[in-house]
Amino acid sequence: MVVGMATRKVTVTIDESDLARVRALVEAGAAPSVSGFVQQAVGTALDDLAGWDAVLAVGLAATGGDLTDEERRWADAVLGGSVPRGGVPRGSVPAA
Repeated sequence: MVVGMATRKVTVTIDESDLARVRALVEAGAAPSVSGFVQQAVGTALDDLAGWDAVLAVGLAATGGDLTDEERRWADAVLGGSVPRGGVPRGSVPAA
């Protein structure tokens, strides 16, 4: 964590086995704390999403631009889900 960075305490729910693994990493000195591990994991996940958005944008630009409504319906049917036009899966938290 960066000194002076604004933080907020939150409650999250994770599988007990995952928590045990995180605590083992903390005890082994591989992670600074449970909170530190979670902060790093969240940052990594957000960076990964941003990276995939960039890859998708390049791919779409190389193949003719944004998906048409028909292409989006096809993809939703094949993939079994729906992603809004902003690219963030429903239920996830968009960047502030």
